[in-house]
Amino acid sequence: MAGRQAAKVAAGILVTRVLGFARERVFAHYFGNSGIADAFRAALKIPNVIRNLLGEGTLSASFIPVYAGMIERGDTAGARRLAGVIASLLLLLTGGATIMGVVLAPLITDFAAPGFSGPTRDLTVTLVAIMFPMSELTILSAWCLGILNTHRRFFLAYAAPALWNVAQISTLVGLGGYLAGADLAVALAWGAVAGSLLQLVVQLPATLRNLGAFSFSLGLDVPGVQTVARNWAPVVVGAGVTQISSIIDTQLGSFLGLGAVATLGYAQLVAVLPVSLFGVSVAAAALPELSRDAAGQGLAALRDRVAQGARRVVFFVVPSACALGVLGTPIVGALFQTGQFTGRDTTTVAAVLACYAIGIPAQASVKLLASAFYALGDTRSPVRAAALSMVLSAGLAYLLMLKYGAPGIALGASLAAYANVLMHVQGLRARIPSFIKTGTGRVFVVTAAASLAATGAGWAVMHQMAAFSPWIIAGPSLGAFALVYLAGTAVLGHPDAQALIRKLANR
Repeated sequence: MAGRQAAKVAAGILVTRVLGFARERVFAHYFGNSGIADAFRAALKIPNVIRNLLGEGTLSASFIPVYAGMIERGDTAGARRLAGVIASLLLLLTGGATIMGVVLAPLITDFAAPGFSGPTRDLTVTLVAIMFPMSELTILSAWCLGILNTHRRFFLAYAAPALWNVAQISTLVGLGGYLAGADLAVALAWGAVAGSLLQLVVQLPATLRNLGAFSFSLGLDVPGVQTVARNWAPVVVGAGVTQISSIIDTQLGSFLGLGAVATLGYAQLVAVLPVSLFGVSVAAAALPELSRDAAGQGLAALRDRVAQGARRVVFFVVPSACALGVLGTPIVGALFQTGQFTGRDTTTVAAVLACYAIGIPAQASVKLLASAFYALGDTRSPVRAAALSMVLSAGLAYLLMLKYGAPGIALGASLAAYANVLMHVQGLRARIPSFIKTGTGRVFVVTAAASLAATGAGWAVMHQMAAFSPWIIAGPSLGAFALVYLAGTAVLGHPDAQALIRKLANR
């Protein structure tokens, strides 16, 4: 059941990410690594911070356990009243934040990108004011996601953001022949806002069907509301810590000269794919079930579900990290090298991507581990871990940036991610007896060994085809990597590899 649910989440995310890469390729064609690309990346960072503070991750962590618990106990009417109050509070909070964001756009720009000046800063201010309303729309979409996930409707909630990408692709393709430079960036900002509206609208019918009749209310005395608020506050603080870390990366990048912020953005987009496909999908599918385990089945069931999820996450993200680290140049070139995005840009982004790839296993794993804390009603421990890792990340990013530039920023974030994982593991070991199951280490060793063999195969193919274009190199090198990894894990008895082969054979 959990595997099928995670697959639905992954499928929805894959649809969104594929279109996201298409959007970025078109974006790279028109803007490359220019100052305009820097401005758009920095401006988009701000509504993304608000969304992550109040949206999908934080709302899921605080709302789903309470809402799912009510559904599990048969209190459907109470669950509906709770959902109505949460929706009302979200509208109130995000409406106020949107107004403030538009008014304070110049100050927000100076905070997010203090190194910007002249036309780049002016354009960023304009883009921040246009795109800030996206925050409210995407947070309301997160409310829909919480309802749909609890009712095991995973695909729609995670595929809906694809419309955000479609709207931007349509804007660039439709207007790219008539507008250029800053004018095209402004048009793209309006297209992004329209895409956020479409993302919300497409989820509403299914959300209302699963939720049933409910009414908007600000009744803080409704059962469950105070529990959600009590759990939400520390999760928001924890998300704030993560977002501060993200903003620090942008701030540091703004001092590195033209194109640095855009370079970080391109690399982050690629690096986040395996985290979203495997870390987020497994964690999102597991959270409602972990909440039910904590409410009824006990710690043993919760431990087993976490162990199964961790094994599945590691099976996919470790080889993904190896592939992105070693085969980054043909991957980045195949995705973005067009128009204003040159071969030199490909090399620069690939170097940053390799440094981000180091931290991918940790960033993906911590999402599942945090879900276990949330299911247990503990939203504070992940916050403490995130805060400490943020301080470490900022310090390392600054020190490494002085020597290595943009790759140093990425490397600092990756190293700090492992400290975050260690703190999560130690916290869960104190809460759950025998948290690390016997036999887990062998499965991880199999994954690592097969990943190394696959990396060698992929590198060999890439090296032999070095004279060809990235488009031609990427397919064979990734294909060799995937075949060796899947064959190696299957021969060595990895259960997820054997299950995947059986599923492919049946189809």
